[in-house]
Amino acid sequence: MAAVTGHLGDEAPFLFRHAVESLRTARLRPEVRIEEVAAPRRLAAYAYALEATVLADGEELADGRLVLLHEPDGHDAWHGDFRLVTLVRAELEPEMAGDPLLPEVSWSWLTGALATRGADYQEPSGTISRASSHYFGAIGDRRDDTQIEIRASWTPRDRPGGTGPDAAAHLVAWCDLLCACAGLPPAEGPEVPPRGAAGVLPLPKRRT
Repeated sequence: MAAVTGHLGDEAPFLFRHAVESLRTARLRPEVRIEEVAAPRRLAAYAYALEATVLADGEELADGRLVLLHEPDGHDAWHGDFRLVTLVRAELEPEMAGDPLLPEVSWSWLTGALATRGADYQEPSGTISRASSHYFGAIGDRRDDTQIEIRASWTPRDRPGGTGPDAAAHLVAWCDLLCACAGLPPAEGPEVPPRGAAGVLPLPKRRT
């Protein structure tokens, strides 16, 4: 498999390179710290991965990984030639941890963010899990905590004109999901200020 990290060579299909460039130049919320990481090598012919952390007042509130997969000839299970796969984790406030509607609400954070950002998609699937930790003995003075974990995937629909999906819109929506899990208020307006000169921090090139 031709998993791609760092520099994209000319051997990668145009639509995939176009989607990756769109991810790299997306305008993201300033609370989200995002960087390229090594992509999985067996999920698709081409893959590109990002990891993100939500920071506020120096505290890490949520983290996750987003992987863009591409099969130039299409994939029957995806009903398309691109697929986005994600894992998001965050620690919950005690009042949220016990809410019986938490799974449904958490899933709506994803679907709502995609709709708000105009990120058209199909074939969504996923799981919402929560795990509570209770501490005893030498670490019994720690506060009990509960973590939510969202695993999801969906097929981004192509834009008109044959230029592939609007990958940037999907990334911004994913960052909205991260911020929602972190307990941050929604961003104002359809767009958010740019993070600066660079959107995504590139994965350092490996020495040869």
